[in-house]
Amino acid sequence: MEKGVKLFKTWSSPFGIRIVWALKVKGVQFEQIDEDLVNKSPLLLLYNPVHKKIPVLVHDGKPVVESLIILEYIEGTWKQNPLFPEDPLERAAARFWAKFGDDKVMPSIWEAFIKGREEEECAFAPAFENLKFLEEELKGKQFFGGERIGIVDIAFGWLANLVPVFEEIHAIKMIDEERFPLLHAWMQEFSKAPVIADCRPPHEKLVNKFRAIRDQSLLAAAPHA
Repeated sequence: MEKGVKLFKTWSSPFGIRIVWALKVKGVQFEQIDEDLVNKSPLLLLYNPVHKKIPVLVHDGKPVVESLIILEYIEGTWKQNPLFPEDPLERAAARFWAKFGDDKVMPSIWEAFIKGREEEECAFAPAFENLKFLEEELKGKQFFGGERIGIVDIAFGWLANLVPVFEEIHAIKMIDEERFPLLHAWMQEFSKAPVIADCRPPHEKLVNKFRAIRDQSLLAAAPHA
């Protein structure tokens, strides 16, 4: 263990898995602590008293919270296998796309996912508009970072995990070879990279979890007599 590196996360969290991937790419040894978010541990509440959320990275007894901030910390602390570009302009662009993913892409896909069947066509329109920007950004590149996995790929890695889950639950294609050929190819390449594939949550377990979440959301939104 490298100076007591610990990661508080849950098995299904897209924010936690990106930290796992980053640490694995860097070759950092760490302890994974899976939290029950219904009964949060005293340590999680101690390390993140403001938001009381995962992920939390604890390095030598000191906590770092919020996944994109944690990724910056990892890059600044462990210099091997850089995740960020060296060029300042390219680094700024990488930060932009990572934030765009969390601020725009993820909420639009989640909104589409929890909608009822009759609303799907309209609900997916904002998500498709956001995905078009990613398709454009991938032109001429294997990964968002170029020829190897970088910070933007890790930030968007949840697409490779959760989009197939949402597609199965909805029986609809969101990212396919016809609509988004570059993004579709990126998902395949990213998913099969050993450092990524070895840490992915089980697909069927994710399907069961998110189907239950969607059913609960639809039930809560349904009119009651």
